[in-house]
Parts: sequence; structure tokens; C-alpha cells
Amino acid sequence: MGGADQHLRGPDANDAFLTSWEASRQFLRAQPGYLATRLHRSLSPETDFRFVNIGRYANPQAFQAAISQPEFREAAAAIQHRAHPGLYEVVRR
Repeated sequence: MGGADQHLRGPDANDAFLTSWEASRQFLRAQPGYLATRLHRSLSPETDFRFVNIGRYANPQAFQAAISQPEFREAAAAIQHRAHPGLYEVVRR
């Protein structure tokens, strides 16, 4: 469970975002309850969110515990674009 969106423009911003995102993911994947993550990139340059990260966790508590760690906050602070984290549940398969 969990997700975050990133808003950015331009190829340099993309590269910087991807480097910082990888560092955050490396930390998260070692946390209890982490299951997987997928980073999606918009095909349209006009979209509000260039990248959308979908993370899967065993439960909401695992996600909250992971993002509450000082190490995650430090890694996430290196991402120079505003994140929009939130928890979602699957309503259709």
C-alpha cells in the first residue's frame, strides 16, 4: 500500500529525480513490510505528474513506519520536487 507522485519538467530534472528516487527506494526495500514498487513515467509531457510511484506494502502500518524513519526522510529530502504521498486500496482487479 502506498504511493507518491512527482511533478517535474525537463530532462535534467528527470535525471536528478531518478537518481534521488533510487536512493529512497534502496532504503525502503530493506524495511519490514515492503513488497514492491513500480515507477511509471507519463507518455505526455503535458501531464501534471511526470512520474508516479506505486509502492506495495504488507499493510498501512508498515508504510507509515518506513516513511517515518529519519533515514528515509533524509533520502526523500534529496528529491527536489514535491511529493504527494498517500495510501490507496485496490477497488477493482
